[in-house]
Amino acid sequence: MDLAKFESMDPIMLMSIVNLKLRDDFAGDLDELVKFFDIDRQALEAKLASAGFEFLAEVGQFR
Repeated sequence: MDLAKFESMDPIMLMSIVNLKLRDDFAGDLDELVKFFDIDRQALEAKLASAGFEFLAEVGQFR
């Protein structure tokens, strides 16, 4: 799944996809995920925050 168009995605689906990618491909490292997909971390976090999700570094997931 390409996250390049994350801004137009449903935030619930986006959170699910991002958490899946974090778990399976990036060992919970959000910096590596945004670097790989060449997306803005702040914009991604803001999009997910609009639905009440925040990144928890200690678990490497949005919740």
